[in-house]
Amino acid sequence: MISTQLFYGGGGILLLLLGLWSFLVHAPLLRKLIALNVMGAGVFHILVATAYRGLDTPPDPVPHALVLTGIVVAVSATALALAFGQRLDRDDDR
Repeated sequence: MISTQLFYGGGGILLLLLGLWSFLVHAPLLRKLIALNVMGAGVFHILVATAYRGLDTPPDPVPHALVLTGIVVAVSATALALAFGQRLDRDDDR
């Protein structure tokens, strides 16, 4: 039987590798931004997997706090990158 920690950790590593591969293969900036977000989701999964300590003990709160903070930072950085990309696209049209 696969444990919960192995399931989340393996899924996180898979997402991280998929995002890294996509970031290296694709040329358009929007696809690179999506790949970075997929990599971030993989890192979040790995952090949640490391917080798990078993059924009888509560999870470690520090990785959970890092994941919540990371989600806020990732959303803000994605919005900033999209605004910069739109500005670059608008300047290229001139």
